[in-house]
Amino acid sequence: MEATTRNRTLALAALFQNIDGVMQIARKGNVDEDLYKSALMSLLVDDAPTIESLYGGVSEMRVGLRALNHQLGGATNAATGEFKDLDATRYSLNILYLERKLQQDETILKRVLSGITDVQQLLLELDVLHPIITTRLAELYTQTISKLGPRIIIKGEQAYLSSPENAAKIRVLLMAGIRAALLWQQSGGNRWKLFFGRGAMQLEASQLLRGST
Repeated sequence: MEATTRNRTLALAALFQNIDGVMQIARKGNVDEDLYKSALMSLLVDDAPTIESLYGGVSEMRVGLRALNHQLGGATNAATGEFKDLDATRYSLNILYLERKLQQDETILKRVLSGITDVQQLLLELDVLHPIITTRLAELYTQTISKLGPRIIIKGEQAYLSSPENAAKIRVLLMAGIRAALLWQQSGGNRWKLFFGRGAMQLEASQLLRGST
């Protein structure tokens, strides 16, 4: 993958989009279906030529691009006056850390890849949004990535978080977040790029948003 500002921006936007999906469930009890489908496809498609094609095009990444712009800005959004979402920041840092740990653990990484291959076979008979797809991916997350530690503690309404269906979707979105974190690393992303390249990525995100309307 080419190490460009565009690719790093899209990868980080994908990460924040999956985090947004997690927070939708934790705070509202449901997640936008298109966003969730995009997350599933990012895990199960392995032949996409570009990052944006993996997520169905830039237009399907608008939630993540807006979140990226907001999170990389100052303490508040200049346009709306809204503060940064500290939960989103915490989740993103946790996911980036877990992705690095996963890359260092060859045994668990192989189990993740093998498990995803098994789920891909189910798509020959089931739609990607079928509950069995979510269940299998959530179980894979529990059996592999969650054992790397530390576990990501999700804040939200307990009534929503205690739902088995919601808990499974959250695990899938976290796994999709790790997939996005891998894309970030493959496109040259690192702590220095995150710190010193914020302005360039904000500009790129703004341009991508304008181009996707």
